[in-house]
Amino acid sequence: MTVAVFFGCSFIAFGPALSLCLWTIASEPLRILFLIAGAFFWLVSLLLSSLIWFIAVQIGGSNNASVQKGLLIFGVLFSVLLQEVFRFAYYRLLKKANKGLMTISQEETIPLSVRQLSYVSGLGFGMMSGVFSLVNILADSLGPGTVGIYGDSPQYFLFSAFMTLAVILLHIFWGIVFFDACEKKKWWALTLVILSHLLVSGLTFLNPHYEGSLVPSYFIMLLMGTWAFFTAGGSLRNLTRCLMCRDKDFLLANQRPR
Repeated sequence: MTVAVFFGCSFIAFGPALSLCLWTIASEPLRILFLIAGAFFWLVSLLLSSLIWFIAVQIGGSNNASVQKGLLIFGVLFSVLLQEVFRFAYYRLLKKANKGLMTISQEETIPLSVRQLSYVSGLGFGMMSGVFSLVNILADSLGPGTVGIYGDSPQYFLFSAFMTLAVILLHIFWGIVFFDACEKKKWWALTLVILSHLLVSGLTFLNPHYEGSLVPSYFIMLLMGTWAFFTAGGSLRNLTRCLMCRDKDFLLANQRPR
């Protein structure tokens, strides 16, 4: 039973992301490099967040529950802001890298469009975030023990997997909207991305009332996905053609840079 839970939750959390990698990333070496670089940037933001958290805990040094909760809220807030700072830093790096690739490229078009870069970097951020969010939970799912035996929710692993899936997809959507906002200097859009990231992270404080955090998170994910779809140039017409397999260029791998 524990093995079934492990593989089931793994496929729920990482199945869509791995499918996206196989269909849209794996065939292009340049996209693979940018994906790994995006994951590295998120990892650096986590390292700095952990360092700040460690310092804050040492300074706070109290067993008081309210103090510990305050430190936890501070850690989440700082971590989210730091992730968005590194997303912006990665955007600036990609812009310079793309210009450099353009100068050595024999083609007249840029190697990757900003829209493709935003998607690839968002997927890198999301996958690395998902791995660190769920890896310890998946290790515990292999046993020994039975979840819920002391009154806890027996759906803990399932809810964690679905929450990880939502965060991975949200990072993709946030990346697309964030890069577009940087390109067009839409500061209000940047603000909404950061606020939605803070909101989704804050909703996890409602656990173990998992319905209270999971349902709003998926609602935000649907809103951000719709926003990212239209930001990337999507329309109801090409969505219909994609679903009906009438458009040969509906995959990112076959899209031309814009």
